[in-house]
Amino acid sequence: MLFQNGRVFTAAGRFEEVDVRVNGDRIAEIGERLPANGEETVDLAGKKLLPGFIDIHSHGCGGYDFCDGTREAFQGMADTYLRAGVTTVLGTSMTLPVGQLMEIFTAYRQFAENQTRGARMIGINMEGPFLSVAKKGAHIAEYIVPANLEDFRALNKASGGRIRQVDVAPEVPGNLDFIREASKICTVCVAHTAGGYEEAMAAYAAGAASNTHLYNAMSGFSHRAPGVVGAVFDSDTFAELICDGFHIHPAVIRATFKVLGEDRICLISDSLRAAGCPNGVYELGGQQVYVQDGKATLENGTIAGSVIDSRIAVQRAVKFGVPEEAALKAATINPARAIGIDHLTGSIAPGKWADLLIADDNYTLEAVYQGGVRC
Repeated sequence: MLFQNGRVFTAAGRFEEVDVRVNGDRIAEIGERLPANGEETVDLAGKKLLPGFIDIHSHGCGGYDFCDGTREAFQGMADTYLRAGVTTVLGTSMTLPVGQLMEIFTAYRQFAENQTRGARMIGINMEGPFLSVAKKGAHIAEYIVPANLEDFRALNKASGGRIRQVDVAPEVPGNLDFIREASKICTVCVAHTAGGYEEAMAAYAAGAASNTHLYNAMSGFSHRAPGVVGAVFDSDTFAELICDGFHIHPAVIRATFKVLGEDRICLISDSLRAAGCPNGVYELGGQQVYVQDGKATLENGTIAGSVIDSRIAVQRAVKFGVPEEAALKAATINPARAIGIDHLTGSIAPGKWADLLIADDNYTLEAVYQGGVRC
């Protein structure tokens, strides 16, 4: 298959007028005016060719939640993501008893080993239970515990070695030791933390390489107490950003891209089962969530995830004034790098999966290709 005459968002993080050849499920060649070799050709005149979006922090969508722990839920999520152009996802767990997480991760492994359609549910983002009660957000306090390496290894084994990200509050006694060991297995994120600048920097020194939903559930930035946000600014770690317009003010989103640059931000949805569904009352981690006009909250008003997807995050980031190419990197190249799958996906480059999107200038999707096959 040969894609011709379009504007291609390349691995360089910019749009280029090049052609893209696909062979099987992989990108085979990129170049100017590639000759057709008798294969199917797709004319992209006036369109953009993008790599599939990658969401490394999503609890659910389409009426399903990762913690439902059923094949029906995993498949329903995968199908919903793919329709939105999200081709690769980390299913994200909530804070629950370890035994219950074991059941969920085991069910996920069985699904992942046999998945045949939908977005690639490529791994798990384990958000909880190794968090801070003081910054629990939408997590249930009674299930939050200090990080336990034995439990983590058992859960990773249950998932088939598919935990790709684990979230940790570094100020909790013993959690820095956990970070030192867990960072050898997957990406460790500073998350839901009541710690400050010093605790976050200690976590990075121990091996933490990213930060969960920057600004949310962490200490803020000021000139005398830089907090976790200041530690992110003063480090080279990745930072997740929820770009729904509710979690973070647009001015702060713009400023964050200016401070961190275009290589460290990962746009995430932090979506719950209500994503893609009408207003109503939904469930997240055992608590009721109220969705009204695009905003999801607990009964006490605490923001509880979002109802957007990666495509919408890019649209809104651009609307808020973020440069288009920076927003796209944050939804493709950067999250792939953050969880160590950039050798497989995240950009349009030879040898990577042919997960491709055809979109217009407003990011309305005209076609989604997964592994070279139009979906």
